[in-house]
Amino acid sequence: MSFATRRNFLKTSAAAGASLLLPGTRASGNFVGASERVRVAVVGLNGRGQSHMKGWMEQDNVEVAAVVDVDADVLARAVGFVEKESGKAPQGLTDVRRALEDKNIDAISVATPNHWHSLMTIWAAQHGKNVYVEKPMSHDVGEGRVAVAAQEKYGVVVQHGTQRRSDAKIAGLHRDIKAGKFGRLKISYGYCCKPRGGIGFKPVSDPPANLDWDLWRGPADIKEFHANYVHYNWHWFWKSGNGDLNNQGTHQLDVARWAIDDDQTHPVTAMAIGGRFQWDDQGETPNTMFAMAEYPNGQQVFFNVRNVNYDGYEHQVQNEYYFEDGGHIDGDGVKGGYKYYPPGGGDPEPLEVEPGDVTPGGNWAAFITAIRENDPKLANGNVYDAHYGCVLGHLMNNSYRLGEQVPFNEKAGRFGDNKDAAEHFGRLHEIMRDGVGIPEDGAQYTVGPKLTFDPATERHTGDFADAANVLLKDNNRTGFEVPEASQV
Repeated sequence: MSFATRRNFLKTSAAAGASLLLPGTRASGNFVGASERVRVAVVGLNGRGQSHMKGWMEQDNVEVAAVVDVDADVLARAVGFVEKESGKAPQGLTDVRRALEDKNIDAISVATPNHWHSLMTIWAAQHGKNVYVEKPMSHDVGEGRVAVAAQEKYGVVVQHGTQRRSDAKIAGLHRDIKAGKFGRLKISYGYCCKPRGGIGFKPVSDPPANLDWDLWRGPADIKEFHANYVHYNWHWFWKSGNGDLNNQGTHQLDVARWAIDDDQTHPVTAMAIGGRFQWDDQGETPNTMFAMAEYPNGQQVFFNVRNVNYDGYEHQVQNEYYFEDGGHIDGDGVKGGYKYYPPGGGDPEPLEVEPGDVTPGGNWAAFITAIRENDPKLANGNVYDAHYGCVLGHLMNNSYRLGEQVPFNEKAGRFGDNKDAAEHFGRLHEIMRDGVGIPEDGAQYTVGPKLTFDPATERHTGDFADAANVLLKDNNRTGFEVPEASQV
């Protein structure tokens, strides 16, 4: 499919859904012509940031012009790496604002801790910079809304770091699901089941001399340093991360929501049950979770986090689809393909899927194409996809955070008459009891309330609204405030 055909297709589909909640994007902002060099600043240079540097340097006529990190040692290594690989040393900066002020920079590529993602996206849009932002685009619901408002106002390209959005086979499967090829979709299910370990305890201390602690914290209302924040375990603290549900799980959550009917934006209910079992460490987020959400049309998303390792651990980072007639699909469009299980049992059938519509070339190339075409809708995983997918995870996490302790048993889930939820939670519970070895005598689950949510206002309603609405927006430190959406 040509870029022009892809663009016309996306404009048509975007126009159909725009009236639901979010107006269409204006194509203004920092235009780069098709033959011009795109100059990118990579922000956050550990882990995923290394993939960003490599990804941009592999694109034609794209330059990593600046690298930004608050750790002087990490920054120095990155400058040397880019110079060695490209033959030209980039600027080495500690503060992202210096890159945003540089009129020669066309885009920033954000691979920082989660609490920085939205504010950098907002600041970049205000400076006319395009943004590739790692998942999750937002650390909470409120700042995600502001990031959307900034993209709309300034018309820059925003692409979310959900690489599966660039997979034509997944796009094709979802096209077929929405067309009713397998009957009506009932449940879209995501798994983030990869083994991790405990992080122990690190005492409060002075930050190391090579770290700019003020800039590391940025908007996060964190008072004291401990070494578990730097450089990865920040994922497991609520003020800096979102747990594995909105870490690795953001990919599978996004795929799950992608399969839901196109006219759906946010769910109207969400709840979660789980715990942080066995590790007895400093982390706050759950290592085990079953969560569910329901959309206005009755379709549901289920999600499963399972990180505690044990003998016989089954690694599952994938998606499943359950249909009203009893059929279901599992497998992985990225690895090995899909299988269709017909209603009533029977042997699974390999599923052949015709490719769907994505901007070609993979996630890095799609972003560059969208910049050169001056068309934010060409991004594979645009700002709306990012916001809707992230909010789904935030609502599930917020239910867990408001939960109460109940005895660890298969009756702990409060699913009402939702037999599907009870069945799938029961499978997780059996693994935790019989595989991991969590004792039913003495252990506890955290069971969150069933939260209700208004997709139009992005506010909670109902019995738990007061407490849940507090969790929609984090407090920010002075000098790093996320503005109101009307003030971007």
